[in-house]
Amino acid sequence: MALTGIQIFKLLPKTNCKECGVPTCLAFAMNLASGKAELDSCPYVSDEAKEQLAEASAPPIRPVDIGKGVRAAKTGGETVQYRHEKTFFNPTLLAATLSSDISQADLEAKLKVWNAFQYERVGLNLRPELVALKDAGDKAAFADVAKTIAEKSEFNLILMSENADTMKAGIETSGFKRPLIYAATDANADDFGTLAKDNGLPLCVKAESVEGLVPLTEKLVKMGLKDLVLDSGSREIKQLLEDQVAIRRAALKSGNKALGFPTITFPSEMASNLDVEALIAGMLVAKYGGIVTLSDFTGESLFPLLLERLNIFTDPQRPMTVTEGIYEIGNPDENSPVLVTTNFALTYFIVSGEIEGSKVPAWLLIKDSEGLSVMTAWAAGKFAGDDVGLFVKKSGILDKIKHNELIIPGYAAAIAGDVEEELPDWKITVGPREAAHIPAFLKAR
Repeated sequence: MALTGIQIFKLLPKTNCKECGVPTCLAFAMNLASGKAELDSCPYVSDEAKEQLAEASAPPIRPVDIGKGVRAAKTGGETVQYRHEKTFFNPTLLAATLSSDISQADLEAKLKVWNAFQYERVGLNLRPELVALKDAGDKAAFADVAKTIAEKSEFNLILMSENADTMKAGIETSGFKRPLIYAATDANADDFGTLAKDNGLPLCVKAESVEGLVPLTEKLVKMGLKDLVLDSGSREIKQLLEDQVAIRRAALKSGNKALGFPTITFPSEMASNLDVEALIAGMLVAKYGGIVTLSDFTGESLFPLLLERLNIFTDPQRPMTVTEGIYEIGNPDENSPVLVTTNFALTYFIVSGEIEGSKVPAWLLIKDSEGLSVMTAWAAGKFAGDDVGLFVKKSGILDKIKHNELIIPGYAAAIAGDVEEELPDWKITVGPREAAHIPAFLKAR
């Protein structure tokens, strides 16, 4: 059973050194108990305490690192069954499939297209992480293609083969990228387990059912392997969904450590076209695929999945924000208008989009409001007139303009007087209440 915050606190050094990022050891203990912190954050905890705290610090579903480099990622580490209970931490990883019999020219062309799939959304760069390389029967070709993907692309790898010798050849050429080995089964668990252990790589475990996974994972854990990913073997939609829910519930509700690992799923093997694959993948992003493998990446299927993933794995208790500061829109000059608003990401992107659409170059000041929208921030005292005025003074905008006019949001018209008191030499103009009216407002000036 997991330890309580007080039980954890008794095992900590009680130095209140703050090096873990929180003010006191008690606060750190509470964070550790609730899964908001990792034990490694404490530099002074003893080895004895580490052993006793291992259960409390480890989430029910083990986090597994896959890959190295720009697109290195983590899957698993979840602590709740439902998103509204807390939050989901590590987003579903998206993979596309290649066969090892692909020609070098086709491989490079495919990787070039896939690498170009990057989308900016609310200040974040969204893109897929993995390539699943399937063995087509030629050991040398498998190793060569794995090497090319590892060395010449940002993608990380899933190496898929039933042959231990072929897998070993692939690891020799791409092991530096920390690929995921797929898959240990009843027939090859010893060989694949040894390969994973000797090379320090994550290993996928495949069975014919959820129940069949338990003896396999228990065997591999006894071999010293910890970074495992589960495939229940189902390739039928209803059964796969049931398996995903059953594995998550077993780990979280029943404390079944043999199933306390992230999962890998294969819509690529469950549909005849990408549209249906994308539908299945969308279900698995929500329920509860750690890795979702498609047959290909195309913009019309990838973008919706990336967007769904962003929405599901964004902490609902922490609004998305943009950095406080000065934003130039449309190459503004010293005579361009100056607008101010909050740092709620949606507010920023709507307002900046409307300014850009107006074709009127402008300076947009973004004030930190802890991610609240204009009206909410004003009501909560996070967008008060004196604070806005002080922010304008410190922002550095005076070094960029020759006028003293500030345009504030229409919904925050009540702060105009307080802003004027803080900025007595400025003209405070109340702008539109709705962002959609900004273009007409700026053009009429």
